[in-house]
Amino acid sequence: MVDYGLKDRVALVTGANNPRGIGAATALAFAREGAKVVLVYKRVFRPFDKNKTDRNGIDRYYEANAGNADDVESKLKEINADYLVLESDISNEDSVREIYSRAAERFGRVDILVNNAAVDDENGLDTIETITQNVIDETFAVNVRGSLLMTRELIKRRGDYGRIINISTDASQVFAGQITYGASKATLEALTRSVALEVAKYGITVNCVAPGPTQTGWIDADLEKTVVPLIPMGQLIRPEDVAETILFLASEQARMITGQVIKVSGGHAL
Repeated sequence: MVDYGLKDRVALVTGANNPRGIGAATALAFAREGAKVVLVYKRVFRPFDKNKTDRNGIDRYYEANAGNADDVESKLKEINADYLVLESDISNEDSVREIYSRAAERFGRVDILVNNAAVDDENGLDTIETITQNVIDETFAVNVRGSLLMTRELIKRRGDYGRIINISTDASQVFAGQITYGASKATLEALTRSVALEVAKYGITVNCVAPGPTQTGWIDADLEKTVVPLIPMGQLIRPEDVAETILFLASEQARMITGQVIKVSGGHAL
């Protein structure tokens, strides 16, 4: 077993209400290492067919994103984790301050930030011919502004340990059909490098994990048949695969790794 040196560290993970998601897997991974965990989420309501939520597909995914974090909280209770769950909006700087204040009240500090929360467009309005101002504004508000605000607050309140891990996507540099989402993630990758240079003097590392097609409940059987042949390693990425990479980047062992974008994609989109 690898000792990541995370016992009693405080890890804050955004976008953590989908029990099959990367945020939930990451929170549980930190908790198993003995870290204290702050889960932040915001419910996103999109139409879904309740009759189709018993299997993977967009209806299951939308149901999960519209829910609270009760399922994730139950799993944390099962392993006797020390945790705090907050429903909030990271795109609002007053809410961000409140998140960190609540975390400080409970645990004294935040050592590790995982910027996982993200939104995309549900109506297919993410091509250059169909994009709308609202889609642009809403996507960048969470994916970029929210991540920046969360990062800024950690830096302001920094202690003797600091790890920031941003979550991108492996196709961020070329994402036709999801240009706003892709552009927001490419921006996050650029920010990763810039902020890493600015905060290195504090001993804080800033890195980015870019997952490939990950089964968080949204890939149905038909889509899986289309996507898997595009992944050289021949299978979908699991949320746990991403979480394990995040653990390493948050660890003592990764203290000299910063400004990097690491793809967890099974060779997809290299």
